[in-house]
Amino acid sequence: MRLLGIAVLLSTLLIGPPAFAGSDIEDYASYEPSSKCHPKARPGTDHLAHWMVHKYGGGFGGTSRPCDRKATSEHQNGRAFDWSLDATRRADRLRAQEFMARIFQTDGRGNTHAWARRMGVMYVIWNDRMYAAWDRFDPEPYLSSSCHKRKKCSKTLRHRDHLHLSLSAKGARGVTSWYDGRL
Repeated sequence: MRLLGIAVLLSTLLIGPPAFAGSDIEDYASYEPSSKCHPKARPGTDHLAHWMVHKYGGGFGGTSRPCDRKATSEHQNGRAFDWSLDATRRADRLRAQEFMARIFQTDGRGNTHAWARRMGVMYVIWNDRMYAAWDRFDPEPYLSSSCHKRKKCSKTLRHRDHLHLSLSAKGARGVTSWYDGRL
């Protein structure tokens, strides 16, 4: 039995993710604001964050924030991950491009943005751009509400030193189709 478990783990790492055979694809995630604080990463968030760093490199920038104020961020809800990448470094820009190309790709069944939808991605912010599920992941200029002008805004608030990924509640719990057989 133990060898079977090891074989399944190795096949997942070597061959890749499940083919989603027979599973329906999720619709685009709608915006789900944070209301309650849950500082520990949810299982899907934790798994996806570690998978991204293992698969693409970069650094683990963290998933949670303390509950010392009103929960306004998905980080305080266990539904967000910061992937440490530097937008001024070519290698990190390529990492982000490769990851986003993969999750926003149309699958063999014609499902647009297939992996992002299966993962439960609510939105991605990277390098002054936001890719929101409710806008079909079309990139839009992003400026943090904490900034009045882009030039005076820090690289962190501009998401130039990390890629921020927020998940729906189902994605964060790991109950969307991308997580089938992973958790």
